[in-house]
Amino acid sequence: MSNVRLIARLDIKAPYLIKGVNLEGVRKVGDPREFARRYYDEGIDEIIYMDAVASLYQRNTLEDLLAYTADRVFVPITAGGGVRTLADVEGLLRKGADKIAVNTAAIRRPEFIAEVARRFGSQCMVLSIEAKRRPTGGWEAYTDNGREHSGVDAVQWARRGAELGAGEILVTSVDQEGTRRGFDLELSRQIADAVSIPVMLSGGMGSGEHAIRAVRDGRANAVVMADVLHYRRLALDDVRREMGAVEIPVRRVAKRAVVQPDDQRAVGG
Repeated sequence: MSNVRLIARLDIKAPYLIKGVNLEGVRKVGDPREFARRYYDEGIDEIIYMDAVASLYQRNTLEDLLAYTADRVFVPITAGGGVRTLADVEGLLRKGADKIAVNTAAIRRPEFIAEVARRFGSQCMVLSIEAKRRPTGGWEAYTDNGREHSGVDAVQWARRGAELGAGEILVTSVDQEGTRRGFDLELSRQIADAVSIPVMLSGGMGSGEHAIRAVRDGRANAVVMADVLHYRRLALDDVRREMGAVEIPVRRVAKRAVVQPDDQRAVGG
């Protein structure tokens, strides 16, 4: 088994880092540049930047943030929100993103997944699925940051996305997101069983045990965290230690250099 990745998710409503519950009721947390740099210094494996209102307003505001971060943070960065065209993808990649997460545009036109994969490689194409449980069973994939019904079954959509060329699935449980009650393990497991590509699980992280169960029971390849990192409820070192103690492979991280005074002035400016 390859190393399980620990990923920080930063939802952006320009120019602020925001956090909500069930993708609603958001509050401002701070400057995303400061948080990204802190997570890098603490040993995060990857960062996800998600423009939370881009699809709603049909624009993406991440390019400047990406350019700033890519100059100072040297881990893979995924960017998403409002990506509708190949030109959007190229623009974000040129500013420093390594991977692009697509949700709304892919559901509206699934062929977009194949177009991104052909042009930029499957490793660049992340299918983002925001899923809510149906009262009758199963999950529906939602669009526009969890606001709009699609009528599409989330597990079937994951399978089709992989067939079209997606290199990874980012699955977010809207029901669990921001609650700190743990991930939707059944959702993750069903998607992981349906595809042969890595699954990044987001929505509900509240403890190290939740990360362990995401891998063991949810069969996730990566654990995505937001609230617990933003509010310092958990330390990355402790999460790694807990996972390592039960023999879940995680990357061993040497302590990175602290931010220098000049960098601190730049981050706060």
